[in-house]
Amino acid sequence: MSTRIAFLKGHGTENDFVIIPDPENVIDLPPAAVAALCDRRAGIGGDGLLHVVRSAAHPEARAMAAEAEWFMDYRNGDGSVAEMCGNGVRVFAHYLQRAGHAAEGDIAVATRGGVKTVHIAKEGDITVGMGKALLPEGDVTVSVGERSWPARNVNMGNPHAVAFVEDLDHAGDLYTAPPFSPASAYPDGVNVEFVVDRGLRHVALRVHERGSGETRSCGTGACAVAVATARRDGADPAVTGTPATYTVDVPGGRLVITERPDGEIEMTGPAVIVAEGEIDAGWLETATP
Repeated sequence: MSTRIAFLKGHGTENDFVIIPDPENVIDLPPAAVAALCDRRAGIGGDGLLHVVRSAAHPEARAMAAEAEWFMDYRNGDGSVAEMCGNGVRVFAHYLQRAGHAAEGDIAVATRGGVKTVHIAKEGDITVGMGKALLPEGDVTVSVGERSWPARNVNMGNPHAVAFVEDLDHAGDLYTAPPFSPASAYPDGVNVEFVVDRGLRHVALRVHERGSGETRSCGTGACAVAVATARRDGADPAVTGTPATYTVDVPGGRLVITERPDGEIEMTGPAVIVAEGEIDAGWLETATP
């Protein structure tokens, strides 16, 4: 490993990430190293890590290389692997543009949740084709303290439980994962969104992200919330033939989510790179048990 490792820091609606460019997949990033880098006091700090790798160079992405040159090897802040991160894809695409690997217009990005189509607008906002939502059957309940709510099970390539509440403060501190039942609904854990109405097709959320705790934003969560809210409101674009668009306020900003009649979901929002520099590889080795 080089004595210096290049990194950048970015965020999408304040869901923040350490970005490690590694086109040929030569940097070893075990879970402990990722957790050290994402540590907000002893490391760089981030909700997660975006490992930027060419699809052909990564064993999990080689099958997608013909569709997408670049693979978003996404890790949660605790070092665990995640299938997808909607805000992360926007920041990932913004990095590719900044590095000269992409231009305005459409680009395909490989993720563990499949290949995502990303549109980089001239004015700066980035739209991600998030795929289709799956709505598994079965009742789910989430709890905080003595309060419990029914939740809608929505899968956006990663699992979500969406609960509608009277007040976002009812979500508690969200430092730890809210209990859910039945356990069989989410064998690998779940992202939990607590949602309140703000107006016509306008909601706000707080979220506990699996492996990260409460974050300022969650892109797949905003999509799950929009779909769950549309179904609660009796709107199903596949039935009506009309797209359903919801504005979703997150603690770190605002996202706009559209579900089309074919089931495809698009998420539009900002992406920002705030810094770049070098990691001391010696420090990383000592910070990793």
